[in-house]
Amino acid sequence: MKKMLLSFVITSSFFWSNAQNQPKKAEVPTTTLPEKVENLVSNIKFNPDEKVVTQHISIIKGKNVPYQATTGTIPVWDEDGKTIAGLFYTYYERSDVKDRASRPLVISFNGGPGSASVWMQIAYTGPTLLNIDDEGYPIQPYGVKENPYSILDVADIVFVNPVNTAYSRITNKETPKSTFFGVNADVKYLAEWIKTFVSRNNRWASPKYLIGESYGTTRVSGLALELQNSQWMYLNGVVLVSPTTLGIERGVVSKAALRLPYYAATAWYHKRLASKLQSKDLTEMLPEVENFTINELIPALSKGGFLEESKRKEIASKMAYYSGLDEKVILQNNLDVPLDYFWKELLRDKGFTVGRLDSRYKGIDRKDAGDNPDYNSELTSWLHSFTPAINIYMRNNLGYKTDLKYNMFGPVHPWDNSGDQTAENLRQAMAQNPYLHVLVQSGYYDGACDYFNAKYNLWQMDPSGKLKDRMSWKGYRSGHMMYLRKEDLIKGTDDLREFIQKSLPKPGVSAKY
Repeated sequence: MKKMLLSFVITSSFFWSNAQNQPKKAEVPTTTLPEKVENLVSNIKFNPDEKVVTQHISIIKGKNVPYQATTGTIPVWDEDGKTIAGLFYTYYERSDVKDRASRPLVISFNGGPGSASVWMQIAYTGPTLLNIDDEGYPIQPYGVKENPYSILDVADIVFVNPVNTAYSRITNKETPKSTFFGVNADVKYLAEWIKTFVSRNNRWASPKYLIGESYGTTRVSGLALELQNSQWMYLNGVVLVSPTTLGIERGVVSKAALRLPYYAATAWYHKRLASKLQSKDLTEMLPEVENFTINELIPALSKGGFLEESKRKEIASKMAYYSGLDEKVILQNNLDVPLDYFWKELLRDKGFTVGRLDSRYKGIDRKDAGDNPDYNSELTSWLHSFTPAINIYMRNNLGYKTDLKYNMFGPVHPWDNSGDQTAENLRQAMAQNPYLHVLVQSGYYDGACDYFNAKYNLWQMDPSGKLKDRMSWKGYRSGHMMYLRKEDLIKGTDDLREFIQKSLPKPGVSAKY
């Protein structure tokens, strides 16, 4: 391969990558490929091993941060060393760091399980932000700008796209899809890929962190142990953003009860609570609801149909008080109000539904009657702004040009969810590795992976309580992607910086109990 041409791109706080306001066009980074591969690319074929490198400068926390962005693919191999897939990634590496051995590396995954890494890449931790307002709603013109809150000042970051997400693709069509599409299969091949990435980029000495969002939390929890056991790679931290249940079983009672604090947060946001609760701040009000949930609701639901009628009405009355729903509706649902029904019912009298992933968002259905919303109002809003931005950014800013479609959500089904013990995997990894710390970040208005279930995960993950000093939880006043709200973007990235800096051992401190 001939020498790669590099493009030097300087971003600034006023720069937006869009058609109406383009900076002076820079030389586009290119790779000169063999003629055979060039022909394949021109026919929308896929090269599983290539890269484009660009140089940039960003202003983060008021200081210049020069960095190199490497965008491309690295193969996935089978046991015989044959290429079966290629994973698309973007690697941001601060370029003025002399001691790479002490420089933290953050390995980032999103969820789905068929979702690309786009969400956290251009809205949270990466050096670029998409064009949205301060609450996360789309605005035009579409595009990207500098992220002054990126964690690139304290850590290098690689955003990884599993098979069939973004530009990642399977190359050997004879390879069974079960090789990739399942809880444990996903973890196995991604651990191998991470080993390759770390080796190619000489990052074995670096403190390493995994961050995952939504299903990505299942993924990184499993990877923490898989990396230790199969690659002998030990981590300093795992960050769970809007975590799933991580394979921790919820019984009928706990599943029904644990939703209530989320219902209360949503009702508070939409001003549907009684004045006594509504007058309190969100974080002042929620502990009262949490205490009721644990100490009264769970015991009451445990009695099921044998709960005394007077107690049933008492519990329904309190649930109505905390949820903003009518007591009659709660009784009709036997004290177990489904999530779909809540999203439809809370603002039914106003003619709106509320969003699943972020209940601050409102939707409009064809009719007010029914048991569930017609669509997810928040997701359509997010795709509105993210899809143009990532396509603009990849081509114009990072110089990666392809006719392949960037899969925001790729085909990964059927997905094998059996054998999900990822919470136990993470617990075991922490037990084996005294350096390993865990941070959970949750949005109060997330109805898919709600904040109280995230707390419940931490309580149940380690029954001994011996690891709790290395576990922490942070809450934010937004939804599933809590960083879309500017105030929470700032708080969330500051929390990540603090977590990274506190979990780095002091010189000479051994990994031992």
